[in-house]
Order: sequence, then C-alpha cells, then structure tokens
Amino acid sequence: MEENVLEMLVELCDDEVVREDPDVELFETGLIDSLGFTELLVDIEDRFGVVISPSELEREEMNTPRKIIALIAQRSAQA
Repeated sequence: MEENVLEMLVELCDDEVVREDPDVELFETGLIDSLGFTELLVDIEDRFGVVISPSELEREEMNTPRKIIALIAQRSAQA
C-alpha cells in the first residue's frame, strides 16, 4: 500500500521528492495546491476505498507523504 501511495503522489506532484523524502511538506513547498488536494482525496477514494472529506481534517494532518500513508493505513484498518 505504501508504494501505491507514493506512486500516486509522484504522479500528482510530478516530482520524485515525495518518494525520496517522506516528510517533505507538500503544501508549503508548492507540490500540492488546493486543486491538487482535492485530486488527492479523490485518488485515495478511488484507489484505496478510503473516503476522506476535506472538512473532517486539517491540511496539517495530511501535509506529508508519511502522514498520508499513516492516515490511509489507519482508515483501511477501521473499514
């Protein structure tokens, strides 16, 4: 699952840095903007069946690849 998330982020961000540095700040570095964030949530639902509403989380809870992977793993385990 982790590799699939990283692959999705590489495609979305168009940058391998998300694979190289799992703690890279996606929003502050400009790798993801508001539209990209929405695309990310849709991709997560499509690929992993995990529904995350933009209103239920703060960006800071999903601002690095490591946090995104942990959140998807947590939500998948709850399903």
